[in-house]
Amino acid sequence: MENIGIRPARPAELAAVASLRWAWLVENGSEDLGEPDDFVRHFVAWAEENARTHHCTVVVRDDRVIGMAWLAVVQRVPTPRAPRRPPAICSACTSYPRRVTADSAGGSSGPSWTWPASSAWSG
Repeated sequence: MENIGIRPARPAELAAVASLRWAWLVENGSEDLGEPDDFVRHFVAWAEENARTHHCTVVVRDDRVIGMAWLAVVQRVPTPRAPRRPPAICSACTSYPRRVTADSAGGSSGPSWTWPASSAWSG
């Protein structure tokens, strides 16, 4: 049986997360993206600079990143009925579809994401 896990990304995994994002862009037809190594460096720096507001959760198989989701925790504009609104937005989800089996993805309906309760940013 494969070792599948969902947990907060570790700092050493940010380059793998960046590569996953790059692969998703290429798979979806993006062109003229520049050099992959430049993007990875920029992405890792961005993730480190924005760690207070943008939290990455990864899906790993045997310690290899095969999926990611980003939760942006930012203050939302208030309304008269809701002066304080829940400040969380799932800003990006990506996986390697060929690497996620039906069993590991929660059946044929696709992956099921659960934010780890032990994280500092969970509800």
